[in-house]
This record gives sequence, C-alpha cells and structure tokens, in this order.
Amino acid sequence: MQFSFKKALTTVAMASFLVASISVTHAAPKTYTENEFLSTFSGKNKKVITDKLGAPFKKEMSVKPSGANTVMLKAGADESKSKPVKVEMWYYKNIVKYDPKRTYKETEITFVNDKAMNIAFFNNR
Repeated sequence: MQFSFKKALTTVAMASFLVASISVTHAAPKTYTENEFLSTFSGKNKKVITDKLGAPFKKEMSVKPSGANTVMLKAGADESKSKPVKVEMWYYKNIVKYDPKRTYKETEITFVNDKAMNIAFFNNR
C-alpha cells in the first residue's frame, strides 16, 4: 500500500468539514434575559415566535371545563353571541436567563387566538 499525499489531504479536509458542520448544527440556542424575552415576544403571533425560536418542545391545548356552559348560563352569559376562543400553550427549555450563568428550566408562552398573551418562566416543573 502506497502513501498518497492527495488522499491524506482529502481525508483531513473532509474530517475538518464534518467537525465544523457538527459544531454549527449543535450551537447553543440564543438565550434572552427576562426583559429581552418579554419585549421581543409579547403580543407576537405564532409565526414570528417560531421563526425566532423554532418549534417548542411541547404544546398543550386549553380544554373547557365540564359544566362551564351551565355556569355561564346561570351568570347570564350567552355563549351563542360570543366568538370562539382558542387557547394554546407552548413550552421552550433553557432559553431565558435569570442570572448570568443560569436559565429557567421552562418558558411557557400562552397564545389566545394565535397571539402571545401571557409568558411565564418556571424552574419547578
């Protein structure tokens, strides 16, 4: 077997490219301070948030409690005259800092009719 400088150089170049591409794809996601996050995402729609943060690790839909219609009727509310409301929660991990070295474990964004209406940060879930 003969040593080929051209083969060795090609192998080193390919290995360097592979290592560089892996480090780029596994780069740490951008983190925000609480105020940065709130000012950047409050009131924004799902598309804006997905474009900047990517897909959440978890999504949940709000469910109307059983018996809610009865309570609303007793209170005098006529549900037939109101618009339907869609409430959805999205969860992201480790994207908001509460000090220079630590991040909240989870950030919850609550959407009401596809608009971010509430943002909460959690460490205890």
